[in-house]
Amino acid sequence: MIPAPLPPPSVPTTPAGWYPDPVQHAAWRWWDGRSWTAYIGGSAGPVAARKPRLPRWLSTPVATCLPLVLIGIVIAAFAAPVSVLAACVPLAIVLPTFAWLDRVEPEPRSSRLHAILWGATVAVTVALIVNTIVGGLLGETVAAVLSAPLIEEAMKGLGIVWAIRRREVDGVSDGVVYAGWVALGFAVVEDMSYFALASDQGAFVPTFVIRALLTPFAHPLFTFWTGLAIGLAVRAGKPLFPRVLWGYALAVASHAAWNGGLTLATGSDDEHFGTGLLAAMSVAFFLGFVAVAIALIILRRREQRTFVAIVPQLAQRYGMPASEAVVFSDWRTLRAHRKALARPVRKQFDAVHAALARLSLLHQRRGEMDPNDERILATQLDEARRRIDR
Repeated sequence: MIPAPLPPPSVPTTPAGWYPDPVQHAAWRWWDGRSWTAYIGGSAGPVAARKPRLPRWLSTPVATCLPLVLIGIVIAAFAAPVSVLAACVPLAIVLPTFAWLDRVEPEPRSSRLHAILWGATVAVTVALIVNTIVGGLLGETVAAVLSAPLIEEAMKGLGIVWAIRRREVDGVSDGVVYAGWVALGFAVVEDMSYFALASDQGAFVPTFVIRALLTPFAHPLFTFWTGLAIGLAVRAGKPLFPRVLWGYALAVASHAAWNGGLTLATGSDDEHFGTGLLAAMSVAFFLGFVAVAIALIILRRREQRTFVAIVPQLAQRYGMPASEAVVFSDWRTLRAHRKALARPVRKQFDAVHAALARLSLLHQRRGEMDPNDERILATQLDEARRRIDR
């Protein structure tokens, strides 16, 4: 239940610079002169009164691993150009699904890009190193069935945790969506390597059918469980550990089952057995995808209903006129209004929508609401409204 209305936030007058973080009291946060940003400094205090060097879509881990992955992509492009194009097919299939799910609380493009890059660079690089070592010591089967699920799901999960570190995950759908983007980035680069190897061995067509057409949702479905566990923990206002472990365990188990089945099917001397096993796995995988898709549709519709129901109370509390709030009080009206806007204005409209959605999720969290979180989000809403009025 939302408390009594408060006056709208006052116009900020503090100059831009590093100040003690109102949320994480052991750190410093960059104030851009109008609102708090996502840039956080160290616990020892600000080094200099300037913005961080990396853009929002980058981070130190991503920037470190990105050159190595780019080199691999260039090599694959020269050796087997078709592998690069084929790896983008799952991207075209899966990305619209998560973009659709993200409409309830739209995330910034920079955040989405960072999540995809995390999967394509950090997760891929660490997994490649670990799996190569395990494969050399214990064999390729152990690497595929044991090492790969453990390390790959852990690194993809860390991509979601990094989004939490940036205060980008506010609820269940955010956890699931970020899981999908991280896993999608990982899948594209991994498929590229598989397609390049298959092309060299003359097995490109069956590999493409299995990885690009039959199982484009494989990695997002595995990591879905980790994202779900993280999202539930965030919504409950509880620490991630140990609540994330059940989701990680399901992600590893499903990944291991899939890799084990593929290994058994492709390594069998009985061609009929291998084909039958692969067909049975594809059916089971499809049914699993349908179940998850239905769950996501139910989740999205429930969040839509909750959001539009709480908008009038949010508007009253944060000083938004009824003429502005009415646009967000009905989902069809919201989509139609956004579609009618000029493309440059849509970005500002999405910022207002995102700020309202985050405030909605903040009020839905269990336990006492942190006034510092509310102040930061209210400032973001106020700033987004001012920008759209310019």
